[in-house]
Amino acid sequence: MVDDTVERQDGRDPEAVSRFVEHFAAQLVEAGMPRMPARVFAALLASDTGTLTSAELGAQLRISPAAVSGAVRYLSQVHMVSREREPGSRRERYRVHSDQWYEALTNREAIIKRWEDALREGVAGLGADTPAGARLAETLAFFEFIEQDVAGMMERWREHREARRRG
Repeated sequence: MVDDTVERQDGRDPEAVSRFVEHFAAQLVEAGMPRMPARVFAALLASDTGTLTSAELGAQLRISPAAVSGAVRYLSQVHMVSREREPGSRRERYRVHSDQWYEALTNREAIIKRWEDALREGVAGLGADTPAGARLAETLAFFEFIEQDVAGMMERWREHREARRRG
């Protein structure tokens, strides 16, 4: 249960926010994200400003500063959040950006490129006519197909987002 003193001036129900954060985090965990980063990301996503300090995240999620730090480190590495210094303070705020999904997918695209390179080497080394080489070639073809589709999808998303902003 969330303490009523946590209720923000915006009048939102802290329990509803907490339910969303935990439910969405559970969906992210099911998709493969570690639990603490999923919870921190969902909390940032649910904040009106898209930013929270370590202390705010710890209080909202009832987790330690070390848990916040580890989660933010993971989320920073996968380009889903960034760190900002508060002006005139040593405190950091963590920000989720409106284009976090774009950034995350773009980062995945670079990883897929590296996988493709490794698979090409594997096919060449094992021989495309061997069962293992054929399996690697099929995997390579899949990643090439996905990469092409993701690039087109990201371009369509940019156009769609701009149209939404204008309309």
